[in-house]
Amino acid sequence: MPRIRLRAALTAVTALLPALALGLTLVSVTPPAAAAAAPIRVMPLGDSITGSPGCWRAVLWNRLQSTGHTDVDFVGTLGPQGCGVPYDGDNEGHGGYLATNIANQNLLPGWLAATHPDVVLMHLGTNDVWSNIAPSTILAAYSKLVDQMRAANPATAVLVAKIIPMNPASCPECGQRTVALNAAIDGWAAGKTTAASPIVVVDQWTGFDTATDTYDGVHPNAAGDQKMSDRWYPALTAALRRGTPTPTPTPTRSPTPSPTTSPTASPSSTETPTGPPHPTDYPSPTPTIGNCTATWRIAGQWPGGFQAEVTVRNTGAVSIPSWVVRFALTGGQQITQAWSAQVAQGGTAVTARNATWNGALAPGAEATFGLLANGAVPNPPPLPACTLG
Repeated sequence: MPRIRLRAALTAVTALLPALALGLTLVSVTPPAAAAAAPIRVMPLGDSITGSPGCWRAVLWNRLQSTGHTDVDFVGTLGPQGCGVPYDGDNEGHGGYLATNIANQNLLPGWLAATHPDVVLMHLGTNDVWSNIAPSTILAAYSKLVDQMRAANPATAVLVAKIIPMNPASCPECGQRTVALNAAIDGWAAGKTTAASPIVVVDQWTGFDTATDTYDGVHPNAAGDQKMSDRWYPALTAALRRGTPTPTPTPTRSPTPSPTTSPTASPSSTETPTGPPHPTDYPSPTPTIGNCTATWRIAGQWPGGFQAEVTVRNTGAVSIPSWVVRFALTGGQQITQAWSAQVAQGGTAVTARNATWNGALAPGAEATFGLLANGAVPNPPPLPACTLG
């Protein structure tokens, strides 16, 4: 090419460079920011060992947080009932409930629809064992519950516990019945597990001592809570590593502080020994006296008796040191057992004073005590009144 043509070509290319640069600037696109991963939703499912207050959940939650598993949301239609530390207290731990009743009454689908769990921690069957229900019947209920989980989410990971030992004074046969149920769980899980929805057995029984790890032969104390958390932790973290779930349109991440002080031996609501619990709560009016209110609800019922819980709440702006709740049982009902309060009955009048560990309540904090009684469920329900003790 002659030198004059080469110079002209170079001049033309040089003239185009600003335009090309401008064009590239105009069409450049900033890549979109990556969407935040949805939290993995974990449902603790069980009876009072899980939910009243079930402080192994608080221990487990805080261990997950401290080891970097911050993308976890504990879910359930029930909230926390104390434990003395902040934690995500949502759960499905229904005091007095039987696995067979949850299955037969189809209670689980509604809980699943409200919470969308990806992982279920199931410690369930203690009340069935106490009611002398055969292991095969309990396992059939387990199967129905797993089927319902998979219908709601085909990729549900199910962690099923071999339940902790039982040695209550009122049920000397419960210990061996627990052994019989736990012995059948491995085979059931092996036949029910799938690649998409694995069932992992978590041995909560071995090494758990009712003499040192419970306060009543059934419900874990602080040492038992730690042992249960330690057993759940490796199985749960393995389930978390399976992958991030598909986000749902209704995420439910809601870590809920639980300010109520708990005892060294974390009491929980007593298991109902016989008969199906009633799934319906009966909230009563909550007259305010001083700086606290008290609310009555039925936690379970059976022919000739019922289980009730009373929740005390500090409605004032300052902490209270103690509380007293008074109410009447006018239908001839007689209290046979109570926990988490000092309860006395004289005729129809009932007085409940806080236990040593749950009297001091910060503003907005709650404490719950429970009782078993003979007789019909009160209708209308009692109107408990709370005063400062």
